[in-house]
Amino acid sequence: MTPHYRSPRLRLPLLTTTLAMTLALAATGCGTEPAPDTRAAGPSGSADPAPDRAELEERASAAQLVAEHVWVTEAAGYALARQSVGVLGDDGFGSVYTEPDGGQIRLSVERLPHADADCTDGPASGSDQEPLVTCERDGEQWYRATESGHAYAREQGDLVVTLSGTRQEVDRATLRSAAQAAHRADDYELDQVLPPAGEASGRQPVERGDLPPVGDGAPDNEVGASG
Repeated sequence: MTPHYRSPRLRLPLLTTTLAMTLALAATGCGTEPAPDTRAAGPSGSADPAPDRAELEERASAAQLVAEHVWVTEAAGYALARQSVGVLGDDGFGSVYTEPDGGQIRLSVERLPHADADCTDGPASGSDQEPLVTCERDGEQWYRATESGHAYAREQGDLVVTLSGTRQEVDRATLRSAAQAAHRADDYELDQVLPPAGEASGRQPVERGDLPPVGDGAPDNEVGASG
């Protein structure tokens, strides 16, 4: 599958139209309310005091997490499932974003070999995922898909950041948007994501029992697959 790109020359009329609409809304006093999903607290435009970094580090350590490995994202209609936040492997991070109809986008940050991001040589060594039907570079990330699942992955230093889901639940455009929006959590976001101080530590991310532990393959319907 070859990505299609819009010619830069086609963007100017759209930009001009959008600017004209924005000016018209401003002139009539409309569009001045912040977007509903705009972050309530942040480094700019917030009267709330910045979270205490030492406390954040303590909360991360209590959950067996490395604060610098905590990433967040956003996708229209999806919200972080707080109970899914947990450690992956030795010092990785995992979480799940869900939407009302049951769709899930899984975010994982792990120390993985290059092949786990770059799918051009096929599934990573030792992987039991389904055969790939699509593998291509998409901007700064790799997109891979099997018959049932798909994922976007990118390398960030010695870490691989992956956004994945089933093709039945999450379309590619939504998954791509979530992958592009993924970023390392700032202190305000850490405060929202990390378990509260004193909460049980070392929780593993919530996983669907019918999915294999590696890759984005098909549901496992064998006895015991659901735990």
